[in-house]
Amino acid sequence: MLKSTDDTRMYEKFGGTLAGAGYLPIVAGRSAHPKAFVSGPGILEVPLFNGHRLGFSRLLAQWRYWRLLRKMQPDLVIVHAPELLPLTLLWHQRTGHPFFYDVRENYALNIRTQQVYRGGLKRLLARAVDWVETRAARRAAAVLLAERSYAAELPWLPASRSVVVLENKYVAPPDAPAPPTPVWLPKPSEPLRLLYSGTISELNGVFDAIRVAEIMHGYLSNVVLTVIGYCQRPDEQRRLDELARQHAAWLRVVGGAQPVPHAAILAEIRRSHLGLLPYQEHPSTWNCIPTKLYEYLANALPVLVPPNPLWQAEVERHGAGLTVDFRFSIQPAQEAISMISHRKYPQGFYPAGPPAEAFWHSEAPRLLAAVQAALPVVTARAGPPL
Repeated sequence: MLKSTDDTRMYEKFGGTLAGAGYLPIVAGRSAHPKAFVSGPGILEVPLFNGHRLGFSRLLAQWRYWRLLRKMQPDLVIVHAPELLPLTLLWHQRTGHPFFYDVRENYALNIRTQQVYRGGLKRLLARAVDWVETRAARRAAAVLLAERSYAAELPWLPASRSVVVLENKYVAPPDAPAPPTPVWLPKPSEPLRLLYSGTISELNGVFDAIRVAEIMHGYLSNVVLTVIGYCQRPDEQRRLDELARQHAAWLRVVGGAQPVPHAAILAEIRRSHLGLLPYQEHPSTWNCIPTKLYEYLANALPVLVPPNPLWQAEVERHGAGLTVDFRFSIQPAQEAISMISHRKYPQGFYPAGPPAEAFWHSEAPRLLAAVQAALPVVTARAGPPL
């Protein structure tokens, strides 16, 4: 749950927005750099641990987080991980300083419905998350939601507190040129680069994406699939490694067992021709709009999406791609190949350009308004040395 310090939501979206408004954001999480402390453009990154999801270093993160709070004396804390809520509540009780809880996932629902934990441990963890989130929401100056759907899903959202939806839209790198539009896929004689990015998991459809690419490669020898992101489950990673060995001619895996910098994922988006979102229907994802969909839309990358009404509406509205059923690999493969035809798609894709509503600038004013309400007087300051 603790994200890397260069996590796009914490660093690029929240950190960049607050730094631009004159605040000093301190982004704490899993180390993303070899150096102990990294200072970016008005943003300070502080590592809380260097390991992965589990391990002793992750336990030490709690102590380091508490030490950071005491040393930096922040005027406002924005918590992006429920595991840091107990110490945040203690800090709030001792100092009276406000905090926000940023709900990035419906964590209790995920624990109950995904097959990561089992039996009594699953029930215990889900109840613990419910308990701490309920108490945090009662005391938070604001609860921030990464998805609109959470407003209806979370029974503990306080009616008397500020609830702000801040969707995970795209932040363009500085001076990044607008992608040329309309977009057409390459000719059959040219390389066709497919992309699966983000969290690598069976639930998110990585093995369906590989099967679709395999079928396409049987028709078009120039097809290449890049899978880039982080795989949290060792069993799925082993399966992915084996497939990468079997299909080395057209399957490329970046990351997998290791987290991948977000900048590398964005670079891969910009060099790809077709983005695959082969999510399986599941309560934990089906009512959400994936961050990668916003990233693909903003970069004018044609996409294939499953028959999810939310995603399908976005894709159709902007002429961004097609809706296919990834459960039947032949159909999405055939549809993807058909997208090459200029005769079938004479207008290309994204005829009106990347949609403005896919960008973070539509969300940033609401974040600043919430911060200004919690801190009426501008409190930007250099802060004590670490």
